[in-house]
Amino acid sequence: MKPQADIAQSVARNLKQYFKDLNGETPCNVYEMVLQQVEKPLLECVMEECGGNQSKAALVLGLNRNTLRKKLAQYGMLGA
Repeated sequence: MKPQADIAQSVARNLKQYFKDLNGETPCNVYEMVLQQVEKPLLECVMEECGGNQSKAALVLGLNRNTLRKKLAQYGMLGA
């Protein structure tokens, strides 16, 4: 499946550059950093694709709607 391979390659390429840019400094919290960098744009794209419909977006993402709401709140993406 090409899109997944492209995403994986992009992540790997960016991580290699990140470690290179550290220039010997010790990295910290890389797992959380990567999750945040990937998760927010994923949520934004899916929510846009689903016209803001959280139930539909949760289905597309394979998440429980409450889990989706928690993640949207975490990234400040819930409407007022």
